[in-house]
Amino acid sequence: MKFIKKVGLLFLVAIISGSCVSQKNVAYFQTPNPSADSASFEISNQYVTTIQPSDILNIDIGSLSAEASLMVNPHLPMQAASVTQQATQYNNPPAAIGYLVDNLGQVTIPLIGKVKVSGLTTFVAADTITRRLDNLLVQPTVNIRILNFKISVLGEVVRPAVYTIPNEKVSIPEAIAMAGDLTIYAKRDNILLVREINGKRTFNRIDLSQRNLFNSPFYYLHPNDILYIEPGKGRITSSDRSIQLAPIIISGLTLIATLLLAALKK
Repeated sequence: MKFIKKVGLLFLVAIISGSCVSQKNVAYFQTPNPSADSASFEISNQYVTTIQPSDILNIDIGSLSAEASLMVNPHLPMQAASVTQQATQYNNPPAAIGYLVDNLGQVTIPLIGKVKVSGLTTFVAADTITRRLDNLLVQPTVNIRILNFKISVLGEVVRPAVYTIPNEKVSIPEAIAMAGDLTIYAKRDNILLVREINGKRTFNRIDLSQRNLFNSPFYYLHPNDILYIEPGKGRITSSDRSIQLAPIIISGLTLIATLLLAALKK
């Protein structure tokens, strides 16, 4: 029986030693001097989303006349149905319904026609449309939201997926939190950010283990950004070790079972 206990202990030690991970490899936002951790800096990387061609906009126009407001809000009934459907089909939400920004950066709105919105923030675009409606509606109000602000989080996260951002602003830590955080195997110091800028696709590297991320120009994500978290050596080693140890573990369990049967017969 002592021999059986020793064999079991050896297996336990092998498993524990193979799963040890250094804290330095998994900690976020590290600083050279943790004992004097009271640093602060001005936020210089603010990002404001602007409307781009191919965006889908929810343009909600209101006024003192409900009938007149409905004339310039043809999508309202469909949007209400879409919200209800999305609430019941969270894993497969319907396509966004709204105003599509054309290649010239314009949207076509009933009563006023085409309006140039590309390159504007949603607040400036709303103000532009409000001024165009002043002579047509009584005290018009306009609210605009971008419906297709999406990011993709792939690789070593708990829930890799495409995420829709309702408030048009999201940071890298927030995106990772939405994806359920990084796995223990994630390579935190070499995250890949793929971004399209002026018709070019750029590839940028992010170090999530260092605190200077908060002052990085990539801290805030843009629409259609892709975050890819690479697996570290631990993931590859773990997979290889599992394949290599499987026959040994089976043989060991068989040996233990044989010894147990022999001990019981005595």
